[in-house]
Amino acid sequence: MFDEKLTAHMAELSKLSFTPEELTSMTKDMTDIIALMDTVCDFDPEVKPYALSAVDYEDLRADEHSGSYPAERILENAKNVKNDSFVVPKVV
Repeated sequence: MFDEKLTAHMAELSKLSFTPEELTSMTKDMTDIIALMDTVCDFDPEVKPYALSAVDYEDLRADEHSGSYPAERILENAKNVKNDSFVVPKVV
């Protein structure tokens, strides 16, 4: 797939320079990366997506609504408060 000539050409286009040993190593790495990416072609799109079957929704807790923490209590220790919100210094 990837040969040293192609790797050298891509390095030149990328304004990178490699020693002969690095060029050999980079060629091997690029060949391995392309081989790994070729495994995507082996994916069967007809198979049910794995992410959806990974969670057993029966094991999750039920959603329960509860009240919020009182805003007055939260803002007790704030230095500056305006319209029930914290006031923080502007950072530019």
